[in-house]
Amino acid sequence: MDHRVKPGGDETSVRPLVSNLSLLDRVNDGGVLMAGEGHTLATSRAVRVGGANINVTEWGVGSPVLLLHGIPDSGAMWEGVAARLGTACRCIAPDLPGFGRSDVPADFQPSLDGMAEFVEQFLRAADIPRPLDLIVHDFGGPFAFAWGVEHPDGVRRMVVFNTVFFSDYRWHFWGRVWRTPVLGEIAMAAMNKPMLAQELRRASPAISREHIDRTWSLLTPRAKKEVLRLFRASNPESFTPWESALLALTKAKPTLVIWGDKDPYAARSFAERFNAQKVVHLPVGHWAPVEAPAECAAAISEFFAATA
Repeated sequence: MDHRVKPGGDETSVRPLVSNLSLLDRVNDGGVLMAGEGHTLATSRAVRVGGANINVTEWGVGSPVLLLHGIPDSGAMWEGVAARLGTACRCIAPDLPGFGRSDVPADFQPSLDGMAEFVEQFLRAADIPRPLDLIVHDFGGPFAFAWGVEHPDGVRRMVVFNTVFFSDYRWHFWGRVWRTPVLGEIAMAAMNKPMLAQELRRASPAISREHIDRTWSLLTPRAKKEVLRLFRASNPESFTPWESALLALTKAKPTLVIWGDKDPYAARSFAERFNAQKVVHLPVGHWAPVEAPAECAAAISEFFAATA
């Protein structure tokens, strides 16, 4: 295993990441990941943030693009999109605190201020230059938007997938369950792989078996605990003092919205509320980047080229 010492002496591990999806073809005899035509290979490393190991997957080289996932995912959910975008830029997808292979920093608080602070700490620890592009989905939206509002000069462009940052949003059924003490813990304890698969397919009918398998394998007790923490700390009313600042940011920075219109968690009407320069509607569900990675990557590449 290679080791790199980052500026300031923090050590990060770098290792090839083998995908279980077909877009990354094979590993050669030397252990180097070979990418398929039109795709870039992925590497994975651990970055120390607040005394915790934060796992990050990267594709490509060039100008930085930060991709933030939602619940109950990990940075690997971006694989189909990032491997394509990585032919022209550097895609960086951390596992958010407690998800995937990331630990939880001791000082992490799941408030909007805490989310913004985590993103800033991660960018510094990972030595990611600014300005950068943001691509977000689900709970990755509040993490990125809160950071962008506090660090607008660090944002070049934004791409938004099926997320909300509006005080009039009302939680879906599972959100209400997970926000309820005791009931949320019971629901998490009762969750099994068939239940997860049923819910993921209800929200995204064309989601792959590979994605379901990987999501289940990474849905650890730690991740379940963080799901409850995030939902219980996320009152839509808390977005109120941030909304106008976000809309000012999306007006000032080129913003693309790509929305899966079959999402049962957030109505398609939310797609039109981000002051975006362009909105793309797709006939898929909540996990548009997983259901339609080629279409999503093409739309992002076109938008980046038009706003270069």
